[in-house]
Amino acid sequence: MGTKFITLRIHNNVLLLFNRSLSSFFQQISLSHPFADQSRSPTSHRYFLFLYSLASAMEGVWSVFGDFEFVYSGASKEQILFSLILGFGSSLLLAPLLAFLFDSIGGHNKACLVFCILHLFVGIWKRIVPQSHPCVWFLTLSSSLATGIFSFAFEAWIVLENEDQGYRLRALTNTFWLMTFIESASLIGSQVLVNWLLASDVDTGIASSSTATIFIAIIGIFCVTKGWKQTPHSAPVKDRRWMSYINIFSDKRILLLGFAHACLQFSIAIFWILWAPTLVADGREVHLGLIYPCLMGARMLGSTVCPWLFCGSSSLRIEDCLVYAFTVMGLALSIVAYDYQEIGVLVSLFCLFHAGVGLIIPSLARLRTIEAITRT
Repeated sequence: MGTKFITLRIHNNVLLLFNRSLSSFFQQISLSHPFADQSRSPTSHRYFLFLYSLASAMEGVWSVFGDFEFVYSGASKEQILFSLILGFGSSLLLAPLLAFLFDSIGGHNKACLVFCILHLFVGIWKRIVPQSHPCVWFLTLSSSLATGIFSFAFEAWIVLENEDQGYRLRALTNTFWLMTFIESASLIGSQVLVNWLLASDVDTGIASSSTATIFIAIIGIFCVTKGWKQTPHSAPVKDRRWMSYINIFSDKRILLLGFAHACLQFSIAIFWILWAPTLVADGREVHLGLIYPCLMGARMLGSTVCPWLFCGSSSLRIEDCLVYAFTVMGLALSIVAYDYQEIGVLVSLFCLFHAGVGLIIPSLARLRTIEAITRT
């Protein structure tokens, strides 16, 4: 009886939070349209957001499984640990080099194309090669590189388009929070899709998920190659490369922004490792599939605060907003770590943490853009 009551209460909280997110979303759209004072075509804006939603869905499909595929295929703990170390290590070392590379050759749309190709390769591999294959580490490497490219390619692409075509910063600010909102919605949709595919049979569900990823990746490749072309840069390749090096290593503000973003990503990674064991501690029975959309809904709700803070009448600076958000997130997780909590309290604190994430990600992106434009 207690388990059914908890499940019903969580389900109601999910619906309420999702409805609030949608209401806030449409209210912000109606009050402050990103291109209300711009000459930029809303069609190209929607086209980019559609492409970004496809990329988020591809990332979300594989994030649902986690290490389940390795365990299901009979991999040992040592093999799983090696795969995780290889994935995080390659993303840490190679992703920054790829960012410099694509910036040097003048094509972050090429980075988005590589992202789609990597996911296409991963989907085809999982369809034709068993998970127990000795070269499965190459699959982990490809997935990690795709995740690393996802972290910078789309943001860099839209920033360069905005700068080269001379549009105002307000349009870009609205795009940032919309990207966070759409990414969270795509993660929810991909989770619903994968769980539906896994409902009947695990083997069939994994194969069907790979097929879905292949289909989405093909659409993404078509959109990048045949759709929106990146505007050519006015600065030569060597000049852009030299400006990038100077901006990063000579400006302490950019270094601090990078450190803040790294801390945020580290805390998010730790959270996704510990959130499920924390909820099911002491043998508690909970439906994690209902709590995950609640967390993503909180992130969507947090992202909708950005237009009010940055484009409205609020006098709060971005830096002050980030300080308050980081403090609240730290206090929320400190309460979780301090003592045993009930399910309702834990879910509320986790939602508060993700609401802060939804606010911080667009805020950091706006600060990076302001600093980059100022330095160049």
